[in-house]
Amino acid sequence: MNHYQILIIGGGNAGLSVASQLLLKNKNLQIGIVEPSEKHYYQPAWTLVGAGAFDIAKTEKKEADYIPQNTTWIKEAVATFSPEKNTVTCTNGTEITYDYLVVCPGIQLDWKKIDGLTETLGKNEVSSNYSFNTAPYTWELIKNFKGGTAVFTNPATPIKCGGAPHKIMYLACDYWRKKGILDQCDVHYVSGAGVIFGVPEYAETLKKKVAQYNIKVHFGANVTAIDGKSKTIFFESKEQPKDLETKFSTLQASCYGITENQAEASISKVSLNFDICHTVPPQSAPDFIKKSPLADANNPLGYVEIDKHTMQHSRFKNIFALGDCTNAPCSKTGAAIRKQARVVVENLLQLIANHPLTASYDGYSACPIPTQYGKLMLAEFDYSNKPKMTFPFDQAKPRWTMWILKTKILPWLYWNKILKGTA
Repeated sequence: MNHYQILIIGGGNAGLSVASQLLLKNKNLQIGIVEPSEKHYYQPAWTLVGAGAFDIAKTEKKEADYIPQNTTWIKEAVATFSPEKNTVTCTNGTEITYDYLVVCPGIQLDWKKIDGLTETLGKNEVSSNYSFNTAPYTWELIKNFKGGTAVFTNPATPIKCGGAPHKIMYLACDYWRKKGILDQCDVHYVSGAGVIFGVPEYAETLKKKVAQYNIKVHFGANVTAIDGKSKTIFFESKEQPKDLETKFSTLQASCYGITENQAEASISKVSLNFDICHTVPPQSAPDFIKKSPLADANNPLGYVEIDKHTMQHSRFKNIFALGDCTNAPCSKTGAAIRKQARVVVENLLQLIANHPLTASYDGYSACPIPTQYGKLMLAEFDYSNKPKMTFPFDQAKPRWTMWILKTKILPWLYWNKILKGTA
């Protein structure tokens, strides 16, 4: 059968949650799920893996064990969309038609956009928690560090789990503090963002941590290359040379360099030597979405164009999208997906019944940020970047209870409730 009443692209958190919730509402729906991966990963725990606080094996399960009963798993990858014909073509040439389409294949990690990164990742003291294969290596680097220069990067593009690039930095600093070597560690955060966190109330907590750990922050900085053999990172910075001179004054002269006489005076090109480096790749919509009619023509990263409240496609009314692949201006997190899934399910069922769409997503997202081992700040907010706290206490204050939520409760909820549509 190559026709489905509802075709879901992507068998990750979003796709499985939506499929499960739809079937709980109506067990007679004919649903196909297009997903090429044999494995399913609980990626929010990879920061904890990189910090030596979680077993990587517990983040990997068989995809087959979580495909909802009464759906059809199409184990293929998508090549193209033809929304005017209600058709999806897979890379093997198979054409699938649908009445309604839900697009949620996740986000694409653009490792190659940092020159030299793919060649050195997982060796030469360069790691990333954004890869199942290298997250354990991050812990090896942190555990064996004896002092020197540690660099943590964050790209200029939106990314999944926007807090992850600095979560691992706080945990690393706390580990080195406990070992008594933090004063021998020169820690740099090279970030494409303009601030440490977009919600001021939570940012205040993180600013204090940055000061406590004596972290040097470089905002508006775009990493362009990494040379693993010479242990050098290259980035473009909006900081002016005199400011960089001050920031690097504690380093030996050989540790950094600023290219003089640049054509564009507002950008400084900086090279920085490191002893260990945790890097996060730029990210964008998957290529098969970028080049499709579903993409937002005004978005250079190619995200699916939707109404940010109803999650319905702006131009193709029988298509919905959710998760990291959309152009909705929210943080790309599992918590956002959990709220979006309910809206997609409700609005899709209303559309099928020829009723007006009434469910609305307010941009809710949550970012659990550990500031040290055993303490975590749960940042919750919406489109307005205002705090939207669930618990009856000040969530801008890191707490042990929130660490337990992150390390114990949420992983259990994910595998046992969220993917099954009951949470």
